[in-house]
Amino acid sequence: MAIVFKSLAILPLLFVASYAQLWLRPDAFEFFNLHKILGPHELFNNPFGDAQDYRKKRIDNDFGTEPLPKSAIPSLPSFLGLPNEPKGSWELVSVNSGVSAMHSILLPKVNKVLMYDATIWKKSEIRLPAGHCRLLNKTTGENDCYCHSVLFDIATSAITPLELHTDTWCSSGGLSVDGNLVGTGGFQGGAKTVRYLETCQGCNWREFPTALADRRWYSTQAELPDGGFIVVGGRDAFSYEYIPREGRSNAKSFFFDFLRKTSDKDENNLYPFVHLSTDGNLFIFANDRSVLLNPKSNQVVRELPALPGGHRSYPATGMSVLLPIKLHSRNNEVIPAEVLVCGGSGHIDAYTQASKDIFYTALQDCGRIRITDEKPVWKREIMPSPRVMGDMMILPTGDVLLLNGAMRGCSGWGFAREPNLIPAIYNPKARLGNRFRALQASTIPRMYHSSSVVLPDGKILVAGSNTNNGYVYNAMFPTELRVEKFSPPYLDPSMIGHRPVIIADRAPKLIAYNSLFRLQFRSTALKIEKKDIKVTMYAPSFTTHGVAMNQRLIDLGLEDVITEMAFPWLHTIKAVSPPSGKVAPPGYYMLYVVHQGVPSVATWVQIK
Repeated sequence: MAIVFKSLAILPLLFVASYAQLWLRPDAFEFFNLHKILGPHELFNNPFGDAQDYRKKRIDNDFGTEPLPKSAIPSLPSFLGLPNEPKGSWELVSVNSGVSAMHSILLPKVNKVLMYDATIWKKSEIRLPAGHCRLLNKTTGENDCYCHSVLFDIATSAITPLELHTDTWCSSGGLSVDGNLVGTGGFQGGAKTVRYLETCQGCNWREFPTALADRRWYSTQAELPDGGFIVVGGRDAFSYEYIPREGRSNAKSFFFDFLRKTSDKDENNLYPFVHLSTDGNLFIFANDRSVLLNPKSNQVVRELPALPGGHRSYPATGMSVLLPIKLHSRNNEVIPAEVLVCGGSGHIDAYTQASKDIFYTALQDCGRIRITDEKPVWKREIMPSPRVMGDMMILPTGDVLLLNGAMRGCSGWGFAREPNLIPAIYNPKARLGNRFRALQASTIPRMYHSSSVVLPDGKILVAGSNTNNGYVYNAMFPTELRVEKFSPPYLDPSMIGHRPVIIADRAPKLIAYNSLFRLQFRSTALKIEKKDIKVTMYAPSFTTHGVAMNQRLIDLGLEDVITEMAFPWLHTIKAVSPPSGKVAPPGYYMLYVVHQGVPSVATWVQIK
């Protein structure tokens, strides 16, 4: 059963609560900084300031992205695409998500997005049902009647309130083998917590506040080949640990000197990028450096070259994905794995300077590395625009979408300027100079604490943005509760006519590793050729603070694509499942059929 706290009498938390109304004063941020109420690293800027202030002052040493080698800059890079090429479209699907979506993840089986922020503010725009309130302090009678986590129905936009007890502020998470949420860490009393949320009707959080050995605030959670989880880093946590079985607690963690070495005055190694490689090792990137860690031996098996250009981890927050894994019907022993890291800040002190109203131009470059090579090398390239604290989502087609964030400053309370409203799409298979293309702009700034989710229909749900200490609507960048969906170019009316449709009862619900399976789809296309078909499996990501934890796309090997003679619109695919949990950790995936770059609506499949 869920653990209910009788008291959360933690001094800094109560101190913040006592001054909740003070924050609405224009000079409150100075008071908060003076007293260091959230520790030495949490600084605040004026939320009611001027969003254009960076234009009115000279910023020395604002070099942004330093010149790249000529090999990384084609003579005529193109970001615009063809004149009539679709650029995608935006739609507003809700004006009130109930809570600002600091953290988001799509839950299998129910097709709802779990959104939550933090309990520290004791405020949201949805109350707990039936007049219920959480008792915070038995002595004073202080309570909290607001909800801090919701289920957002992706079809109807209806929201279902859920009750949290521990503080999930800046936490981490992922999906279990059975498709349930496992979350870790957070602030104060939530920092050592492991949380569980099942997808059954009426289910609520189960919380275990002493499960972890170290405090995990701004840490990253990654799934392992056996379906277990590792939690890496966090503020003042130069360590990692494995999530224990439910109800148990870790006695100690594993010291990780790599995190100590990548820490600096502004930290810049929080929320490290962690990707499970196809050989079972963990790629861990913090600041500007990375290693491969063997989770079985707990040994660093390789130190990779530093990524030039600047700093990529929180608060100089960049973005990262494990690029789509291409499989074949018969795979080689080594299955290549590549990582892409984009954006961040060229300044090691971007956070400190932002607290002084100096907002440096964000990085505009990316680094790409094949982590399974014997001698991996970073190859750099240029994005259409600078970006910090954005999201990077893998589309069902294998392209990568970059969106949200800002072009100046860094993560933090009012520490960024110039919202980056223009998404970009990246084609990993295109030649250098033609990989990026700018898309249709949004009209809603998505700054600090925004998130994105890939949906079964191929759209991207975009929510959140709260650079304020609480729910503040008259700020420079107001607390954002509106929810949008972005339709990538492949959903343009000019392309969607030949969209494949998976026949649900002819698609697998459960597959084993390294096995042949069949699925059927229908199409209006007159001719279907194997070379034009892809079958992809997408693992939903837990998205927060520019980190898409456990995001993964597998491009499956195909044995054959057969058109049924009696029904020329009906086609059968023979596909081969991933060979092991190293390539595709056990759990739920969205299964897509992609025809000539247009994906079907996904069905859910579990592999184990």
